[in-house]
Amino acid sequence: MARNRIAAVIFAIVFAAFAPLPSSSHRSSSQFRLDKGGEEKFGIADDMFWKDGEPFRIIGGDLHYFRVHPEYWEDRLLRAKALGLNTIQTYVPWNLHEPSQGRLVFEGFADLVSFLKLCKKLDLLVMLRVGPYICGEWDLGGFPGWLLAKEPPIRLRSSDPVFLNLVEKWWSILLPKVFPLLYSNGGPIIMVQVENEFGSYGDDKAYLHYLVKLARTHLGDDIILYTTDGGARDTLEKGTLKGDDVFSAVDFTTGDDPWPIFKLQKEFNAPGKSPPISTEFYTGWLTHWGENIASTDASFTATYLEKILSKNGSAVLYMAHGGTNLGFYNGANTGDNESDFKPDLTSYDYDAPIRESGDVDNAKYKALRRVIAKYSAKPLASIPPDNERIAYGRIKLDKVSYLYDMIGMKDLVDLVESENPSSMEAIGQMFGFVLYASEYTPKSNGSVLSMPKVHDRAQVFISCPEDSDKRPIYADVITRWSNRPIHLPYLKCESNNNLFILVENMGRLNYGPYMFDRKGILSSVYLDSTPLYKWKTLPLSLQNVNESPKINPIISNTIKTAFLKGSARKKLTELNFEPAYYTGHFNIEKVRDTYISFRGWSKGIAFVNEINVGRFWPSVGPQCNLYVPAPILREGNNTVVILELESPKPDLTVSSVDHPDFTCSSKLGKSRGRLVLTS
Repeated sequence: MARNRIAAVIFAIVFAAFAPLPSSSHRSSSQFRLDKGGEEKFGIADDMFWKDGEPFRIIGGDLHYFRVHPEYWEDRLLRAKALGLNTIQTYVPWNLHEPSQGRLVFEGFADLVSFLKLCKKLDLLVMLRVGPYICGEWDLGGFPGWLLAKEPPIRLRSSDPVFLNLVEKWWSILLPKVFPLLYSNGGPIIMVQVENEFGSYGDDKAYLHYLVKLARTHLGDDIILYTTDGGARDTLEKGTLKGDDVFSAVDFTTGDDPWPIFKLQKEFNAPGKSPPISTEFYTGWLTHWGENIASTDASFTATYLEKILSKNGSAVLYMAHGGTNLGFYNGANTGDNESDFKPDLTSYDYDAPIRESGDVDNAKYKALRRVIAKYSAKPLASIPPDNERIAYGRIKLDKVSYLYDMIGMKDLVDLVESENPSSMEAIGQMFGFVLYASEYTPKSNGSVLSMPKVHDRAQVFISCPEDSDKRPIYADVITRWSNRPIHLPYLKCESNNNLFILVENMGRLNYGPYMFDRKGILSSVYLDSTPLYKWKTLPLSLQNVNESPKINPIISNTIKTAFLKGSARKKLTELNFEPAYYTGHFNIEKVRDTYISFRGWSKGIAFVNEINVGRFWPSVGPQCNLYVPAPILREGNNTVVILELESPKPDLTVSSVDHPDFTCSSKLGKSRGRLVLTS
């Protein structure tokens, strides 16, 4: 997708400048088996893992620190340990830690070091997946969106020197932070993964070699570096490196016979250096909006785990605990082309044994635990009880403002003017929404509006400039997955008509060939087949998870008075398709987990006590309720703010309930585009 940026000769010179990093020294295959000294060591020999001179089997699980409220990290880790896990595997998402270039974040949800130290405290080992690409159903596969703003375009996941230079800067910050926590230094980290399933994407060995050398520079020669690829010859040939400097691990579909795949795995590791391990043993699966919630049988999953463990294989459950895609960080997938867009739910429950809310009183947890107990080296810890949840009841909301009344298009420092629409990334907006505005001359029979490429969902409105007290007129929606021209009705104005296009970034692709996924309007906009020029583009700033709350004109009466136009105080009870803010309050005496049900609402974003708890879209489903962990709540007054993009529930209420619900409308199928347009 991105063009080659430098001629081959120049590239060779630049890449050579990066290349001379220290090479790894290699241990003899018997060292870990024979050396039982006091030094802590973890290694591979005789096709086994060895820990402190003794054979060791990894029974691990993925649990991502960034998908769990930090106050619940210990709770979820203890549940993983009671399941019988001895190892936690987690990704490190670059975009969470460097949301804008040069601004580094390692606090709150991003406090990786504290999470790793907690694993150590609980006697859990760690397999750390540092990327720079992680996939993981996470926005842009963990890459920061600002990479997409670079010109000429960067070639992600490649030996493009500009890309490698940025990776080097990032890893020069990240890897020194985790170095003291390597197992050989007394920490919990036994293995570090570079890249992720690269064999399913490309065949750039120079890129993989560079990552390995860079990792060795910061982490030394003792740590096991590993790759993970699908258990097929083609993906392993493209995604692995020959020799014994990098361990080649595999993943495969639960239900496949594991042992022929482990036999194939041995061909891609040095002799004696291929302990059989599935680093992603799937306990469930992801779900996109518009699909039925994914579910896999507990006994089936446990049976195939036992097929691995019964012959001394190792496995890492993906997921042990899924958690939540809080804020705007959900990823997306495509089908046959980049227009076949499939964004992920806010919930990342994954049908994992430890459910989104931490529940373990379920068939899958029990079935997997029974199997693990047979092969565990020591008795399992007792199972913690499920956390209490409370239904706080009905919450009445008030419409406090239409979105457009919060915006003045003049004298705004973030406003960008250009001949053609600019992408979201080009104007410095990585998540959320962008508003595009232009003018056109109306025709008595109306006009046809089209935009060949919009990512991801555009709501179109028109108005007369002189009618400031009238609401904009909703025209229609144009989506990435059902892109078609729409009709703009005739609107008689004293001058040209205003055209407003609100574009939502619904999550960047995290997998596949179309990952260079810029957002916004990415083509010309055509009115009756003629390009429309002279655009004003305004980023709409809504805080993401782990960000300090931005100035909120909804909650602050002072700011609201300063920003609202006269029309904002009129007709706020009207029900229409114009985006609007709603706010409500509820008082609680006992703080516990809860869910907020959005059944009856259409589509939008929700904030609880100024924390972005994610997207809701019950008109499409299947997710009806958003999980709200107790640490977000407080005794006394709590505030809910909703940005509803279309039509609200007629009685303007949401409900705090004590259970998840994945039964909302999921009737997309072949009518997906039509349903979205009328939702």
